[in-house]
Amino acid sequence: MSQSVEIIDVSEITHNVRQFKVEKPDGYEFAPGQATEVAIDRDGWRDQRRPFTFTSLTSAPELEFVIKIYPDHDGVTEQLNSLAAGDRLLIGDAWGAIKYQGPGYFIAGGAGVTPFIAIIRDLQASEALEGNTLIFSNKMEEDIILRSEFESANGLVNVFTVTDQPSSPLHRGKIDKAFLQKHVTDFGKEFYVCGPPPMVEDVSQALEDLGAQSNNIIFEA
Repeated sequence: MSQSVEIIDVSEITHNVRQFKVEKPDGYEFAPGQATEVAIDRDGWRDQRRPFTFTSLTSAPELEFVIKIYPDHDGVTEQLNSLAAGDRLLIGDAWGAIKYQGPGYFIAGGAGVTPFIAIIRDLQASEALEGNTLIFSNKMEEDIILRSEFESANGLVNVFTVTDQPSSPLHRGKIDKAFLQKHVTDFGKEFYVCGPPPMVEDVSQALEDLGAQSNNIIFEA
């Protein structure tokens, strides 16, 4: 069942990523890593629901979403980019399979990092980030969502890689088997994988080939 919530604030995270803070309905609950169906509460758009991940702490007084905007798609995110405080969204119940099960590696491609934001923030708030690594792939450095927040997260090891910026001092190339073999030191840990479906499939298979157990690889099916 959808509930209408008012947008409290919209801010820019990167050149094409926006942060939306919205009202939190009384009694609304979610777990870090979960998402919900979101629609714009406006004529012609209420049936256009899209899944977005909560990025706020569960204890926060408002809900937060970090959303990549696709202005050339003439769709929901383009419309979201035109919204401001006072506009309204429709949200459903929380759902999702990505749940923290212990220290390990968060492996993300682009906007696939969003389920990990709330998990990492929750772990940081409880001083339990030690032993976790974020491996995060983007096209360009300017695309890295919340880079400074991740870099300042106490206990989190960050491995950033870019695929389309040869001049970058960061690691370059896709997260493939060779990359994982170089940057993963313990294949007995948990692996949380999120990104475009082909990436999730390829990374999951590479992890298994390198010795990770399939039940230790967590992703949104």
